Amino acid sequence: MLKEYKTVAEIAGPLMLVENVEGVSYKELTEIELPGGEIRRGQVLEVNGDKALVQVFEGSSGINIRAAKIRFLGKGIELPVSLDILGRVFDGMGRPRDKGPKIIPDKRLDINGFPINPYARDYPSEFIQTGVSAIDGMNTMVRGQKLPIFSGSGLPHSRLAAQIARQAKVLGTETKFAVVFAAMGITFEEAEYFISDFRRTGAIERAVLFINLADDPAIERIATPRMALTAAEYLAFEQDMHVLVILTDLTNYAEALREISAARKEVPGRRGYPGYLYTDLSSIYERAGRIKGRKGSITQLPILTMPEDDKTHPIPDLSGYITEGQIIVSRDLHRKGIYPPIDVLPSLSRLKDKGIGAGKTREDHADTMNQLYAAYARGKEAKELAAILGEAALTEVDKKFSKFADEFEFRYIQQGEEEDRTIEETLNLGWELFSLLPRAELKRVRDAYIEKYLPAQKED
Repeated sequence: MLKEYKTVAEIAGPLMLVENVEGVSYKELTEIELPGGEIRRGQVLEVNGDKALVQVFEGSSGINIRAAKIRFLGKGIELPVSLDILGRVFDGMGRPRDKGPKIIPDKRLDINGFPINPYARDYPSEFIQTGVSAIDGMNTMVRGQKLPIFSGSGLPHSRLAAQIARQAKVLGTETKFAVVFAAMGITFEEAEYFISDFRRTGAIERAVLFINLADDPAIERIATPRMALTAAEYLAFEQDMHVLVILTDLTNYAEALREISAARKEVPGRRGYPGYLYTDLSSIYERAGRIKGRKGSITQLPILTMPEDDKTHPIPDLSGYITEGQIIVSRDLHRKGIYPPIDVLPSLSRLKDKGIGAGKTREDHADTMNQLYAAYARGKEAKELAAILGEAALTEVDKKFSKFADEFEFRYIQQGEEEDRTIEETLNLGWELFSLLPRAELKRVRDAYIEKYLPAQKED
């Protein structure tokens, strides 16, 4: 029997203080019944003795504290799951928003899952092909990895996210592949873009979408990534699928966290974010990985927009500590008209060496990656020197590296939004670019690979 209380003492913004309660637990769901029969939902944020602080999902406007009844449901937020969730679009609380039927669940899972026990973790080691050369060739994503994309306002990270969701695949395995896509605090237009793109390309057949709009309640934004990860855990560890989880935009999630923290009058940390932002983000990121003895896995691709393009802002800064690298989206490349504008020099995938090489991508992958990185960095330096001292200050070799940097950006990094490059195409493109340089400058590539892969007609 659910206990019903009429002891609402105070309402402040979306928060409600209920007194004289018994047996109430943290994150327990509530129902608030208004005199007209309207039901609003909420969640317990804090319990102190016989007082409970409740966050009202739909907002507290119009609630009469003397007339409202509140029931504590004795459970947290749960997501009904079955294989039927594939191909469906849900809102941030897991309710269908595609006008389809409700899910008949195999089970109901609490969305506040647990990070994977470090002892049970299996090491990420299998290459994921995204079809994007700047990622596959230079900052390889590995199955079970957490690899965030750091972007900025107005940059095409949404298009990049949709492209990766369409194209991503694990090569050489029989494991079924699925994408769980969670969007937090996005506009209606963005939501329509994602949904129509998934449907247009057929990618929706292997995808589950959770869409939280900008005008939805803040507490729902906090539940959305956990809904997505709960669906991913079910598909990965109970249905033996490899799941790629794309979360966009983590900045909107952190803003919702800050909003609720301010409403609770908590002492703010850096830039007004709560002091537990690091722990909270890690409770999301650490639900990715592989488990020993299980076929399935969860790979995370969180996307966050850096306020004022500042990498030292708390959200990207703390994310960098928890995750295994970052893909940086560059405003300079975007201004040049390059898509996707991924800056490979500050980008990093800490696990890339584990997922490349013979039997995974190709034997020459590590060497070509290192050589491309070094040559592009030298070419950028040559261009900076030319900008200061003029073209005449460059040696003939420097001019070749300067040309290489331009060709690398416009041929290797730049590709079509519908262009799905195989890893062989990406690696071969790297060798074509090497033919622009004197053979003596290919110092990071083994001679055997030069003989085998360098286009013969252009050898120096």
